[in-house]
Amino acid sequence: MALPPRLKFGIFMAPFHALGENPNLSYHRDLELMEWLDYLGYDEAWIGEHHSGGWETIPSPELFIAAALERTKTLRFGSGVSSLPYHHPLLVANRYIQLDHQSRGRVMLGIGPGALTGDAYMMGIEPTEQRPMMQEAASLIKRLWTETEPVTHKSKWWNLQEAHVHLRPYTHPHPHIAVAAVQSPSGMITAGKLGAGVLSLNAVADRGKGMSAQKTTLKDFWKIAEETAEEHGNTMNRDDWRIVLHTHVAESKKEAVNQIRERALWYQRDYFENTLGVPSPYPDVSRDKLVDMMVDSGNWIVGTPDDVADAIHRVEEMSGGFGGYMIQATEWGTREQVRHSYELIARYVMPKFKGQLDSVEFSQKWYKDKSKFFMDARDKSFDLVQAEYDKSKK
Repeated sequence: MALPPRLKFGIFMAPFHALGENPNLSYHRDLELMEWLDYLGYDEAWIGEHHSGGWETIPSPELFIAAALERTKTLRFGSGVSSLPYHHPLLVANRYIQLDHQSRGRVMLGIGPGALTGDAYMMGIEPTEQRPMMQEAASLIKRLWTETEPVTHKSKWWNLQEAHVHLRPYTHPHPHIAVAAVQSPSGMITAGKLGAGVLSLNAVADRGKGMSAQKTTLKDFWKIAEETAEEHGNTMNRDDWRIVLHTHVAESKKEAVNQIRERALWYQRDYFENTLGVPSPYPDVSRDKLVDMMVDSGNWIVGTPDDVADAIHRVEEMSGGFGGYMIQATEWGTREQVRHSYELIARYVMPKFKGQLDSVEFSQKWYKDKSKFFMDARDKSFDLVQAEYDKSKK
């Protein structure tokens, strides 16, 4: 399975902002980043929802998306993701219909069960119920978007009485839906039931064994989605499979690694390990060696644009083909270094996977191969003009 002719590029923004920084400035820096990505020609930005933990400070992706839409022209926005157990399905359906109309089709609905157990705890939701709640809510949202008759449904979690949307979606038949899939098959099963897209997070993380150890895992995950889709009369589309990877680039790999060395440690050690309690992929590695291990193993793509292109081909082989390369948005460098990383990817990686170089490279070679002929013709033309000029002076 080859990559699509136009591989999508974008970001998956939780966001992650280190403690001690001005959170108000962080909001506006995130909005500024949307404008920068739009200028650079990125395709998508997926915005997260979180309610605890101190780092991921956007509780409403819809509010952020509404503001970002007014600042951009072509960039498409999705929730990355809306935690469906936290919201009544009718409200989610209506909010995204509104955004679909306001954006005239630039909005997508990313869904998941909720990443932080602390969020569910505060709302009195049992963690063991989050995934079935998500699956039921997702089915109801799709019904509300596509069915013309009112929906009546009563379960342990959701009660709908002749529920209907009073405004149909702007996008026909409805905004694109993508399901978050991390390491359990739940996300792939839900995507198959809905015939939806997939957002694979931490797809190549392997607790320290290297990307090659996951060679069959991604293919197996996709097979789960395909088999589930077939059971429910749906068809999965690999072009709607987005794989999220930690990525930072600079002019050289050494420079890129040095740029992220301190802030990436905050992200991994201070948030994931010391706040969330996620086990370290390398528990026996000293703090100053962790970044090198994460980069060398392939868990993080840090280096040059060529390293990113190589990573895309490796994930293509591991997955059997996918449709979108989403960068896990971090602030591992300074503001200027982060913006420059996105720019380098836009200048030197994106055109290779969007078919934008074939014609100019052909044209350059075509001219180069005929350059002697063209130079001779030009010289003859100059000689003719000179002869005409000399003749006129006699």
